Amino acid sequence: MSGPLDGIKVIDISAVISGPMACQVLGDQGADVIKVEPPILGDITRIGGFRVGDISAMFASANRGKRSIALDLSKKEGVEVLKKMVETADVLVQNFRPGAVERMGIGPETLLAINPDLIYVSISGFGPDGPYRDWRVYDPIVQSVSGVVSIQQSPDIPIPDLVRTIICDKTTALTASNAITAALFARASGKASGQHIEIPMLDAAIYWMWPDVFMGHTLWGDSVEPGPLIYQIYRLQQTSDGHLVYFVASDKEFNGLSKALDHPEWIADPRFETMKQRMVPEHFEALGALLHNAFLEFPTDVIMGRLREEEVPAAQVNSIDEVFTDPQVVNNELIVEWEHPDAGLMKMARPPVRWGETEPEVQWSTDHLGQSTTAILEEHGYSADDIVVLRDKEIIVSE
Repeated sequence: MSGPLDGIKVIDISAVISGPMACQVLGDQGADVIKVEPPILGDITRIGGFRVGDISAMFASANRGKRSIALDLSKKEGVEVLKKMVETADVLVQNFRPGAVERMGIGPETLLAINPDLIYVSISGFGPDGPYRDWRVYDPIVQSVSGVVSIQQSPDIPIPDLVRTIICDKTTALTASNAITAALFARASGKASGQHIEIPMLDAAIYWMWPDVFMGHTLWGDSVEPGPLIYQIYRLQQTSDGHLVYFVASDKEFNGLSKALDHPEWIADPRFETMKQRMVPEHFEALGALLHNAFLEFPTDVIMGRLREEEVPAAQVNSIDEVFTDPQVVNNELIVEWEHPDAGLMKMARPPVRWGETEPEVQWSTDHLGQSTTAILEEHGYSADDIVVLRDKEIIVSE
């Protein structure tokens, strides 16, 4: 099978992660994704660390399987080439700052006039209007405004911190890919033709966080009974020789935790008998101290075994290196090794969806900048002479 999106053509003129990762998801589902990059440097992630030539780890991990065309969209001739490509495209994704694509002559109104069936996707930091519209935005900026940073506090060291992964970019990417497939379904079922979809990173981040982070701000009124907030009870637990994570969400699990730690007397302690009692501030503090001291009596592997016997949710804290040898990761065949003809051995995570009937053929490849320029132009009706002219005018770069 070639995937549920076989036959769909995606033009990716976005950069960094939010747009490129969204388009890679579509490629993993069978779409043909054309990566449009500026000549000379290409996508900015090509020049990051951990790279061989113009193939960096981050670029390869968000642009795998795409075909690269190096096209100068700052010039009229480059814009005309893009417009020609748009005539037969299904999706276009961009994440320029608001107003930029209109100034370049490739805004949604212009391209939808050329191809009314186009799904045109605009990703931005804060949206097309408002006081933050023109801010330069990267992931940590959205983390800060959305509240993500404020809740990254250990009870032991109550200082806010960043989530040390580009979580808002990747959340936006998955939101975008979901919206695109929904728009393609609407088009296929006759509910709409093409349309312009706008996805602010801020909106995606807050929507994604809401179920747990905003528990205390969802129901309002005097009759609302308060309770623990998830981010207040998440905790990294120290053992005698390392760390683990556990999470107790029911009385049964608390009873199992007490037994595993050799303190069954906690089960009958009136301060800890129910979840509600355990969350009374002074009870919560007292229990936290007891748990901390009890865990310090056990090596990680010993207490992990005891917790599993009592069916208490818990896990060892894997280092990044240990992820590769974790038995469940190995069992799931999650890490794929493949050989790039120039960059050499690569390791990447396999796409996570397991399809029943429409299993896509994953493309383990990464183009150099402009590697597919000639082939893409030929597909869109450009002759050899046309391509030479574009190359001589430095509108394109090709290998």
